[in-house]
Amino acid sequence: MGASLRALRALVLLAGFHLLGFVMLALLGAIDWAATLWAPGLWALKLYLVTGVLAVPVIRGMLMLRTPEDEAAGGVRVTEADEPRLWQAVRELAGEVGTRGPDEIRLTAEVNAAVSEDSRLLGLRGGRRRLYLGLPLMAGLSEAQLRAVLAHEFGHYTHADTRLSAIPARGRVQVERTVAHFERKAGGKVAKERARQEKKAAKRLAKGRTAREIDTTGVGFTFRTMAKIYTAYGRFSLRATQADSRRQELAADLAAARIAGRDATASALREIAAVEQANGFYLDSYAMLGAEFGLLPPHGEVFGGVRHLLAARSEELDELRQDLPTRPASPYDSHPPLAERVARLEALPDDGLGARPSLPSLSLLAAPEASLAAVEAVSLTEDAQRMLRLEWPDLVHESMTARFAREAEPIRRATAEVAGTEGGTGAGTASLDALLDAIDAGKVRQITDRLPKSEQAEAATGRAAREFARPVLRRGLSLLVTGVLTDDGRARWRLSWSGPASLRMPPGYEDELPAALDAAVADRPDTAPLRMLVRTP
Repeated sequence: MGASLRALRALVLLAGFHLLGFVMLALLGAIDWAATLWAPGLWALKLYLVTGVLAVPVIRGMLMLRTPEDEAAGGVRVTEADEPRLWQAVRELAGEVGTRGPDEIRLTAEVNAAVSEDSRLLGLRGGRRRLYLGLPLMAGLSEAQLRAVLAHEFGHYTHADTRLSAIPARGRVQVERTVAHFERKAGGKVAKERARQEKKAAKRLAKGRTAREIDTTGVGFTFRTMAKIYTAYGRFSLRATQADSRRQELAADLAAARIAGRDATASALREIAAVEQANGFYLDSYAMLGAEFGLLPPHGEVFGGVRHLLAARSEELDELRQDLPTRPASPYDSHPPLAERVARLEALPDDGLGARPSLPSLSLLAAPEASLAAVEAVSLTEDAQRMLRLEWPDLVHESMTARFAREAEPIRRATAEVAGTEGGTGAGTASLDALLDAIDAGKVRQITDRLPKSEQAEAATGRAAREFARPVLRRGLSLLVTGVLTDDGRARWRLSWSGPASLRMPPGYEDELPAALDAAVADRPDTAPLRMLVRTP
């Protein structure tokens, strides 16, 4: 089937999506008409009310079908004067593929490279082209691999695929927006009803009466029903166009292999899979490590710091490169499974290009650090922009110290309640001394009873209860000791790009501390070794 026929089919499916609401309204109208002719007056009135209720979400759904205004292009726009080498490489590559180059290049914070075109007449007429380049992706790709990725993207233009694919793409967007709208409405109704019932229950409890169980069954039913109808139609549309979309992707892979080489193209796809997972881990475990405490890494490192992780974890990345997804990411994904794409490429005859050595693709930028900082400035929220910036070693130390202090709060509060002392955050040595004194005074059970427990621990008595309490108490002691040592500078959290952060202790502490903790929580506790260790300068 040619591109024009594919576009026509997609146009019909899109029109059907718009007509779906009218069809449902017509069915409701037919029910009302039948009720008017044949149903008794009271039953007809009830049917009018039911169909009226059902018509409301249908009409609201139809209002969601208006195509939204195009969102402002994200990222940082770079001109040829800003990035001459990048623009030259992109133009040369577009020429090799046989298509017009982009009118804009925008650098983004995504692990992605993409092309877009402001097409008109439902994608039948071309317009301004943009190339989006994610800096985290560039951090993981070589120049040769980036050429392969861009050749794939430009390959969609060679037969007007990008313009014509706007029609099925619009259909996918409409389905997702409408379904999301209904789900939000249903969720909002459930939340509103729950809040109403909870407020009512609180009033009953305040009056000493028994509160009814919260029940939101059936709330938002009409919106959820409409979402199911549109989802079903969306899946039908995707089944009708998915094969063509995936063929376009495979054709673009072949175009990339022809221009950049088989090995570079296949390795680029493997690298994208690895970098995408590594970047998600990096953001959670490194870049955002101190965000909840108002701390961020230096400017340009929020998205750029993934380079350090990629350089330090080659073995783990090798595993990710081999373990490729064998299924599409979602029912709406127009791409074939990554494993299938790589297998098709690697099955091609050897083109003799091999895996030629090349520089990291970030070297195409005139000033990578400045570009990373600029992208960061437009990607972070205003609240994040105001956070304190620390160098990586200080960020890890301060963040881990704050995390351990927060985790120690339950044992601090329990100790303060039993000992009758002040045990707030930062109490440090005072909290530790108070806990050791309570252990010596035989008040362990009073403290551990105030700490969160599992159901088994709650039900345990006698020796079993002591065995459940022992590791909890030992963990609490360890947290307080760590807090004391980091507060006075004897211990420091150490950054590691190849593994978790580690606590660097004074000489001898790593060997002596476990035994001292064990002695303090034994059946016959001895807190002297731990007191001595903590007081030793």
